[in-house]
Amino acid sequence: MKGLKGRNSILWVEACGFSLLIVMSWLTEALKIPHYLFGDPFVPNWHRAILRTVVIILIWAWVYMITRRLLKRLHYLEDFLRICSWCRRVCYNDEWLGLENYFNSKFATRTSHGMCPDCLKKKVAELAQQENQPKREK
Repeated sequence: MKGLKGRNSILWVEACGFSLLIVMSWLTEALKIPHYLFGDPFVPNWHRAILRTVVIILIWAWVYMITRRLLKRLHYLEDFLRICSWCRRVCYNDEWLGLENYFNSKFATRTSHGMCPDCLKKKVAELAQQENQPKREK
């Protein structure tokens, strides 16, 4: 839920920025800003304001879609669980924890140890092979 809230806030900031551009475009014509700033003769050009608005909305739509896609990808990548390939510890909140501690802190789940059926078969085969080998005497 936290990631979704952050993603939406970024999109809201974008929306506010583009909305401000549209408002400024219309205020330029309504408040005669070019006339006051540059001394140009005042001739309201509402077609220019409409054209600016359409261009801003098109750019806004393009930026919105790209930003949304990038944020979706970023949040997807952030959901990956980093595990050390040597010691099998898990990185959680920038701290490397053992699997048991990770499950306890992340999910409040108690853990126990066991052996999966495949590992059990391998271990039984290893032990049987070790027992069948002749023992060396020192």
